[in-house]
Amino acid sequence: MTDPTPSEQRAANSSLGELVGEVTRDMSTLMRQELTLAKAELKDSASKSAKGAGLLGGAGYAAGMVVLFLSLALWAALAQLMGYAWSGVVVAVVWAIVAGILYAVGRGELKKVEGAPVTAETLREIPEAFSRNEENR
Repeated sequence: MTDPTPSEQRAANSSLGELVGEVTRDMSTLMRQELTLAKAELKDSASKSAKGAGLLGGAGYAAGMVVLFLSLALWAALAQLMGYAWSGVVVAVVWAIVAGILYAVGRGELKKVEGAPVTAETLREIPEAFSRNEENR
């Protein structure tokens, strides 16, 4: 027969209350660490999102200026064929179609965004582990 390990000896010499207290402290520490990790993940996600959104905003403004001047050029070119009023309507309809497509695609992409999936999943598993432990007793 093998010699008992130090943790087995401690378990044999400790009362049930001491063991339960130790498990409770360990679980409390685990929960605090998981919450700290979740906060760090969310802060990192928010920071990256804000930086990306700022850069996209700048790019959007520049692209808007390009679109404005190209639209004016298209309007002027079409005006030679059909007059200023109708060419303005044609350019507006083209941009309405583009806006609708961009809106639909952007909305679909936003629906795919997830928060902090790794930590959130881990936090969901902790209560399940307790309930399984209670069922096994």
